[in-house]
Amino acid sequence: MEYDLVIVGAGPAGLTAGIYAARSGLKTVILERATPGGLVSSTDRIDNFPGFPEGIKGLEIGERMVEQARRFGVEIVAAEVRGIEHAQNKIFVRTDSGNYTGPAVIIASGSFPKMIGVPGEKELRGRGVSYCATCDGPLYRNQDVAVIGGGNSGLQEGRFLLHFVKRITFIEFLPYLTAEKILQRNLECEPRVNFLLNHQVLSINGSEMVESLTIRDRGTNEEKKISTSGVFIYTGLVPNSEFVRNVVDLDQDGFILTDENLQTTANGIFACGDIRAKRTRQVVTACGEGAEAALNAFYYIESFKN
Repeated sequence: MEYDLVIVGAGPAGLTAGIYAARSGLKTVILERATPGGLVSSTDRIDNFPGFPEGIKGLEIGERMVEQARRFGVEIVAAEVRGIEHAQNKIFVRTDSGNYTGPAVIIASGSFPKMIGVPGEKELRGRGVSYCATCDGPLYRNQDVAVIGGGNSGLQEGRFLLHFVKRITFIEFLPYLTAEKILQRNLECEPRVNFLLNHQVLSINGSEMVESLTIRDRGTNEEKKISTSGVFIYTGLVPNSEFVRNVVDLDQDGFILTDENLQTTANGIFACGDIRAKRTRQVVTACGEGAEAALNAFYYIESFKN
């Protein structure tokens, strides 16, 4: 199946790239292995996306982006990309449902939540261990839960959990929270919230369901158990880049390296959004990068016509 532009990933970056590409006259397809909208669709509320003074549900903004891309003629196909390769000025994208070709590709495959790698995490996943408060929060009505991670994601999702749970214990490895100050202030005065800073999770305990956590105070080395019915983990992201590991250059964590034009080290392959090696990962920056990647891909394709 031949297109002008193949985009891998239907999160905010990929969908924005699709909108700009289609409006530029490029026949465009977006390949997405999961639900279009990306990780933003599992976020309860976004308060820092321009144009929504009262905030907007993550699911809603994801759905709106999908609708807008389709309105401009972007095809969105359910497919998992298995590999990418070059051949005679064309790029071949191999998926589990066929091959897609074109002169340019944008990788916007994003990332997924990082596991903390402690005993009990894998065994109790889906039975008290979760990486999505929006998905699973209502299951813990009037129960005590723990949130692992004191960054933006942890505190944002913790705020959502307070609609359902009885009490939240936040556990942060560092001796301080890394979330934005406004998020910290929103929770510091909440009587149902407790922060355990400078603590390490040693294990997640339970037979059939999560029953407790074993944690260690990194200052005193004291270990203790805290009872909890649910554990929500927000300790970072892992890039979805395995399918291009031998095609483009990656940093030590597996994120894709690009130049200022979002061009990777392989001609005709661009990258944008959370898959890129960078410091800031926000919905608004992903959208900006998606627009820039699409326009640069357009200029790249046009260069072959001159």
